[in-house]
Amino acid sequence: MSECQRFQLGTIGALSLSVVSSVSIVICNKALISTLGFTFATTLTSWHLLVTFCSLHVALWMKFFEHKPFDPRTVMGFGVLNGISIGLLNLSLGFNSVGFYQMTKLAIIPCTVLLETLFFRKKFSRSIQFSLVILLFGVGIATVTDLQLNALGSLLSLLAVITTCIAQIMTNAIQKKFKVSSTQLLYQSCPYQALTLFIVGPFLDGLLTNQNVFAFKYTPQVLFFIVLSCLISVSVNFSTFLVIGKTSAVTYQVLGHLKTCLVLAFGYVLLHDPFSWRNILGILVAVVGMALYSYICSRESQQNVNEASTQLSQAKESESDPLLSVENAAAILGDGAAPKAPSWKSNKDLHA
Repeated sequence: MSECQRFQLGTIGALSLSVVSSVSIVICNKALISTLGFTFATTLTSWHLLVTFCSLHVALWMKFFEHKPFDPRTVMGFGVLNGISIGLLNLSLGFNSVGFYQMTKLAIIPCTVLLETLFFRKKFSRSIQFSLVILLFGVGIATVTDLQLNALGSLLSLLAVITTCIAQIMTNAIQKKFKVSSTQLLYQSCPYQALTLFIVGPFLDGLLTNQNVFAFKYTPQVLFFIVLSCLISVSVNFSTFLVIGKTSAVTYQVLGHLKTCLVLAFGYVLLHDPFSWRNILGILVAVVGMALYSYICSRESQQNVNEASTQLSQAKESESDPLLSVENAAAILGDGAAPKAPSWKSNKDLHA
């Protein structure tokens, strides 16, 4: 199996793991929050990250991966920024209508494209842009219902979009710059994310729910779903870093909207959530956009590989051209001059 095929297989595996784990944790958390009344989302996320760090520490102890320390200020800043973005997204949901919150999530893709174009000089073809427009239009039809605006909620949504975009772009950039794997980056940044959310989580949850997380009645059923949610979160956090590292922040967001469509479908099938023709139409349009995005990305990636191989072959030819011209000149001079002692022309002569 070639290196390219192994990379493609690894990418497909990362995407599949991300979809399965994310849909599973949404269904688990929906039962925990909606059915059992545990509405402390930010605090729950801090527990997720703490369990993820402990799991990775055990994996490191068992030598499943190698610890690779790098710039501690970068790690700390990245971890705190991730924690802040999660808190802002939860605040955005708390101070806005569900429809406006969905619009906030839709805005992450165009914002990411803009930031990568301005600061990383990354180019997105017209075909990619067109497929993203179709995708966002479909998800908008399926999920956006009411749009109630308020100044504080809009400000929180704007900050949530910006911090989320920067954090996801940094996830890819840090892995490439410092040559670290997704596991190594997650292991080092997890404590900072968990600590940030553990400090602000109870305060934010109390602000949004008017309840105290430490005064909640933890029944065996609630504890079971909390533990299950934390275990699934290990896979969610790992696959998030893995997908962004192997692809890009934009591709991860496209994958996120696929999860949204799957969650809507599973909610209808398993939990009997209300479902309308508008949801069905939106999901179908979104799937078309995702299929187009995947096809165009695959085609452009193949074109880049072909161009790289062509440039490599041309470079090799240009390296051999001077030798050929010297040989030709020697042959011309040899027609009217006395024969000269042979000289080594290239490495090929060494093996003659």
